[in-house]
Amino acid sequence: MKLVKIILPVFLAAIWISISEFVRNELLVKQFWTDHYQTLGLTFPSKPVNGVLWGVWSLLFAVAIYFLARKFTLWQTTFLGWFVGFVLMWVVIANLGVLPYGLLWYGVPLSLLESFIATLIIKKVGGVKSED
Repeated sequence: MKLVKIILPVFLAAIWISISEFVRNELLVKQFWTDHYQTLGLTFPSKPVNGVLWGVWSLLFAVAIYFLARKFTLWQTTFLGWFVGFVLMWVVIANLGVLPYGLLWYGVPLSLLESFIATLIIKKVGGVKSED
């Protein structure tokens, strides 16, 4: 019973995160990525293995949110999760020179929404309450 209260919310949050990532990156901002990579003389990586790795990232992000949610409030978890999942990733890919900065106009608010809903799923479905 306890395991279901952990696995189900993490699984549902990972599904939400995967769907959100797909919609944002494949339907809304794909052109930012492909154009930017083309100016760098690169091809944007969109093979099936890349999709699988984003699925793994989504699951790991959901797990991180679960552990944060046990300690912090809804809003604290949302912002800490967003910082860990997105801001650090953007810093790394900016450092590598492959971040198209224009996509951040879409990426920041949509990733905040993604983090909030994933946190909400974990808090509500799993009955996760913060320790404070």
